[in-house]
Amino acid sequence: MNWLYFIIVGGLAGWLAGVVWKGSGFGLIGNILTGIVGSMIGGWAAGELGLFGGGFIYQILVAAGGALILLILLRLIRGS
Repeated sequence: MNWLYFIIVGGLAGWLAGVVWKGSGFGLIGNILTGIVGSMIGGWAAGELGLFGGGFIYQILVAAGGALILLILLRLIRGS
């Protein structure tokens, strides 16, 4: 069940990041992967900033924030 939870949170976070950052839609699988990697980045960044919370909404927001950071980094690397 744990993997299913990661896929759901990753998909929602990737979709939310794609909505906020226009033009970065990667499709369903791409959004899930972006959200999962973003949740790792967001979880690390939130821990470093001393932000600790719980609940589904908090996890989605942290993962979406990490996914936005990932999208910014990808855009900088691509140069577009």
